[in-house]
Amino acid sequence: MKPLFTIVFSLLFPIALGATEATDDVTSTPGTETAAQAETATDAEEEIANPDETLLFLDAREIDVRDFIWERRIIVVMAETLDDPQFNRQLDALRDRADEFVARDAVVIFDAHPEDRSALRQVLRPRAFMTAIIDKDGEVKARRPAVRSGRELMAVIDRFPTRRQEMLERSPAGR
Repeated sequence: MKPLFTIVFSLLFPIALGATEATDDVTSTPGTETAAQAETATDAEEEIANPDETLLFLDAREIDVRDFIWERRIIVVMAETLDDPQFNRQLDALRDRADEFVARDAVVIFDAHPEDRSALRQVLRPRAFMTAIIDKDGEVKARRPAVRSGRELMAVIDRFPTRRQEMLERSPAGR
């Protein structure tokens, strides 16, 4: 059942990775404008491809989850509105321990817009508020319809086989 879910999960994400564009009101010549746009696009790609310094919080409507498979663990936070108190508490709990989640190769994807029917929402089908963790292999490893503390989420991640392997590779004597 899990391999089937993984295949379905990977096929239902046709959303293209959206790069943010900088909108500067600075007047520039055509040659420098092209260079500035290329630099902005490169910066956005580096930020998404190498988020080693900060925990990324990305909107589910603007990303393709397949870009993170085998690269990052995904913490999904979904709610019916942006004003949902559980949604805000969960995001605050993640921000409080951002450095620890970065060390675990995590990225946060949030979706508080059920009317948009993002691909992630169609696969996970939350009833209201939900937090889920997707491991690097693309499988949903944990789901919960309530707020989890940062410590709880890290404990769940640390039990994943891929995370255990990473810890052994980083500290082989620490078995």
